[in-house]
Amino acid sequence: MKLFSCPSCGNVVYFENVVCENCGHALGFEPGAMTMLALEQEGDGWKEAGSHATEATWRYCENYAHGVCNWLVPTTSETTFCLACRHNLIIPPLTDPANLPLWQKMEIAKRRLFYTLLKLRLPLLTRDENPEGLGFEFLAEGVAGTEHVMTGHDHGLITIAIAEADDAEREKRRTQMGEPYRTLLGHFRHEIGHWYWDRLVRDGGSLDACRALFGDDSEDYGEALQRHYANGPKPDWQTDYVSAYAGSHPWEDFAETWAHYLHIVDTLETGRSWGISIDPRVDNKGLLHADLDFDPYAPGITIKEITDAWLPLAAALNSFNRSMGQQDLYPFVLSPGVIEKLGFIHDLVHGR
Repeated sequence: MKLFSCPSCGNVVYFENVVCENCGHALGFEPGAMTMLALEQEGDGWKEAGSHATEATWRYCENYAHGVCNWLVPTTSETTFCLACRHNLIIPPLTDPANLPLWQKMEIAKRRLFYTLLKLRLPLLTRDENPEGLGFEFLAEGVAGTEHVMTGHDHGLITIAIAEADDAEREKRRTQMGEPYRTLLGHFRHEIGHWYWDRLVRDGGSLDACRALFGDDSEDYGEALQRHYANGPKPDWQTDYVSAYAGSHPWEDFAETWAHYLHIVDTLETGRSWGISIDPRVDNKGLLHADLDFDPYAPGITIKEITDAWLPLAAALNSFNRSMGQQDLYPFVLSPGVIEKLGFIHDLVHGR
């Protein structure tokens, strides 16, 4: 993700900020221009502030009232929800005050997902626009009909158990499942990979090419998962898959690889925004050199350029985490076979 600044005073601000701590202006993210706007209230709406302000007026997404969204909607729009929140179908019951901070974490992760989707100019359809459009249900266990919530995808409907937003609960599940990495953003990126398989592979004319690389998706999905959980991961899965779970079924392999592609390009853009370069010196030899001064979202960038930069950056980030006593930030190894699959995703999102 790129760095943002307040258009009024130039102070660095974060993607989730609603107020500039330096000048006090209200802030909102405008997804059309992919920029943060400084705002001054005008009647029932907001006008832009700063040297590059336009005459446009805005209002916050309806979910701003709950403190979970800072995205903007033009006052000329008929909808009251932003480009991200219009896909919400069910939110957790706010009659339980414990649900609000969990939903806030959910929305932070979801908006970071949408930032990447918009940067890649990927198609987005709501359930009103298409029966298989993208919709989110954030479900709390214990509510009638939701005694046991499973995070998953079903023809565009993405269900996320709100318990995943509880750090202690998520860590417990991560340990129980033997996963090296489990985050809210990772859930969103993985599950939406299933939806884009439908859009870009099944409906996009890439089914044969995808099967040649990821395997035959017509294999019974339920049986494949049962086999995976009963017998454990495939032997030597690291050779062909980015994670043990990716080896359970071609659909899961695609979704896992898709999620990692989004992890990588978004983090590379963050590194570029911070002016990071990697050039360690060990025994007077330059190793793992990487210059991040390129746009990982640019259509002309190759997967080799992306992975050549990512591998040194990931090694550096893991070393930082270890110095702080934390687990590796990116506890994965990208084999040549996995890089080939990432290349397929890269070409797919750029329409090649």
